[in-house]
Amino acid sequence: MPATRADSADFRSIFLSGAPLMDVRAPVEFAKGAFPGAVNLPLMNDGERHEVGLRYKQAGQVAAIELGHTLVHGDHKAGRVAAWTDFARAHPQGYLYCFRGGLRSQVVQQWMHEAGVDYPRITGGYKAMRTFLIETLDAAGEAPLYVLGGLTGSGKTDVLSDLPAAIDLEGHARHRGSAFGRRAAGQPGQIDFENAVAIDLLRREAAGHAALVVEDESRFIGSRDVPRALYARMQHSPVVWLETPFDERVERALRDYVLGLCAEYVAEQGEEAGFAAYADRLRDGMQAISRRLGGERHGKLSELLEAALARQAEDGEVDPHRGWISALLRDYYDPMYDYQREARESRIVFRGDRSEVTEWLRDRTGAGGPVASMPAADLAAGRAG
Repeated sequence: MPATRADSADFRSIFLSGAPLMDVRAPVEFAKGAFPGAVNLPLMNDGERHEVGLRYKQAGQVAAIELGHTLVHGDHKAGRVAAWTDFARAHPQGYLYCFRGGLRSQVVQQWMHEAGVDYPRITGGYKAMRTFLIETLDAAGEAPLYVLGGLTGSGKTDVLSDLPAAIDLEGHARHRGSAFGRRAAGQPGQIDFENAVAIDLLRREAAGHAALVVEDESRFIGSRDVPRALYARMQHSPVVWLETPFDERVERALRDYVLGLCAEYVAEQGEEAGFAAYADRLRDGMQAISRRLGGERHGKLSELLEAALARQAEDGEVDPHRGWISALLRDYYDPMYDYQREARESRIVFRGDRSEVTEWLRDRTGAGGPVASMPAADLAAGRAG
């Protein structure tokens, strides 16, 4: 182990560096909200924490501490200390924390010290770090942004992946943002989503970009709520519109919502169960928009979907999926996005294909430029929104 490092309340540096984090809260606390990459190695399990909490209410802190030492002793204590010290040796630049950076993390520090390992804790704990990230999200209301728009399947996510200044909200939400957008792994909790977005914002801004780029999103991505200040800023920011030929959009939708989604479910659940879950996911997506499609159109598209799934199950052929995808894009998604585009027309500052849009945004967001380098015309477009 290197020389002993001091406890820290420099949350910005901790998040920017990606320092390894050892969370010693109980599992139930960790499940409610955590930071990306943090490892839960609790001082007490959920049952022990519950008992200690009751004792604290009934008899005070001293009695609660005594009960805690009674519950966590012998082999239980030795196993937990071993897990903590193993983590510290594997991650010498990391930190530990509990909820408020108080008694629990101090106990863990002391027991680790007795085992011959000194490891710093984060002053203020999870609560202070979470508050810092909420403040980061609130500050996003002042961040210069470009909003990337385009029709369904136009490849907005692909453009974001090519831009160092981009924040991929759908990636953080693990959802593609439409009725068919749910992923095999499911969505993170709201707090986990917010924490991930805040840390991403912090890192992109620290890189010195003149502006950041986000995809044009609705208020919710699946069941995750886009942070309020960021969403409000998106409604008044310049829009860049990605134009992509219809056939390319069909192929991209096939890649993402058929080939990609099926592969995700099969990897997670195995060939048979995975394909069944994937097929049900597509059916659920079609059902979710049934009222907006209307009974007759929903029936026809559902028939096309079922025929395509049957063919895919039989011999792996996915070409029949192009039928319902094409019809859905042309008759449902495109009219809806055309309406949204008209509403944003006064804020659109550039239109182009993937390479043109990517180059334009790279020029406007490149690292190292001051915030004021966003062109005045673009800022005016944002105000006009």
